[in-house]
Amino acid sequence: MTNIASLCVYCGSSTGNDVAFVEAGEKLGAAIAKAGLELIYGGGTSGVMGAVGLSALKNGGKVGAIIPKFLANRESTTDALKIFDDLTVTETMHERKHAMFQRSDAFVALPGGIGTVEEIVEIMTWAQLGQHRKPMVFANILGFWDPMLSMIEHMEKVGFLHSRHLIQPIVVDRVEDIIPAIQNAARLPEASEGVPSIIDKM
Repeated sequence: MTNIASLCVYCGSSTGNDVAFVEAGEKLGAAIAKAGLELIYGGGTSGVMGAVGLSALKNGGKVGAIIPKFLANRESTTDALKIFDDLTVTETMHERKHAMFQRSDAFVALPGGIGTVEEIVEIMTWAQLGQHRKPMVFANILGFWDPMLSMIEHMEKVGFLHSRHLIQPIVVDRVEDIIPAIQNAARLPEASEGVPSIIDKM
């Protein structure tokens, strides 16, 4: 893979307890739009998630919002969802995650809760199983992902992390470094070697 056209962002539908998290979402949404990339995200209009999506729209970006029907009035509202020209409403979380994977060339995890952890861990799992080589980024705002990174190191140390070379998440502390880091990773030889993927057939 040498061309990055779309970027999936996982993040919290809440704001967290530090304004830096929402500010990071706003900055990333704007950066994605200004880079001419398409944002693929969960469709929420509140919290960090809302900050990313609304900022991308405000800055003239293309946004693909994907939300399951049962979350439409939790992470957003029916009226708020009308702002998206490209809105996909799925029946299940599984369908949402699969659609987000298919439409994205790279993945970024901003701060968030259990759902955010589950989403980026699944993407890393698929990478470990050799199902994709798309860049994966931890946006480590205020050291938010430090415990996760320590856990990954611990898993490797005690012998439970096989195929470690396939799990190479990029760790970025500053929002402005995210897109350049992804573009650099996409140019690496190993990223351009296509891999057969059962995920695209699911």
